[in-house]
Formats: sequence, C-alpha cells, structure tokens
Amino acid sequence: MRWHDLRHTYASLMLAAGIWPHKVSHWMGHASLVTTDTVYGHLYPSDYSAETAQYEAFSVAAEG
Repeated sequence: MRWHDLRHTYASLMLAAGIWPHKVSHWMGHASLVTTDTVYGHLYPSDYSAETAQYEAFSVAAEG
C-alpha cells in the first residue's frame, strides 16, 4: 500500500460519509475544489430529494 492509496481512501470515506466536498478539498490540500470534484465526484451523494423539497417549500412560500 502506498501513501497515495491511503489519501485516496481517506477522501473517499469522508465524501461517502457526507462531509462537504469543500472541506475534504481543503483537508487534502488541493489547490482547487475542481481537483476534488474531478477525482472523487462519483462519490458524492446522488439523492437530491432533500434539495428538491427545500426548493419546492421556498417556491410555495414565495407565492404567498
């Protein structure tokens, strides 16, 4: 096992646990969130139902 493998595992577990990608990017020392997103983007949660519900509640409230 190489040091890089441990870093990859760390980042993968943090993102799988729901830690914000911005924080993981900072902790990994990436110069840009784009690096984290490019390498680990497939690990982000893909269920956006909470965000959809949040937007729907906002739009209903805005209608008044």
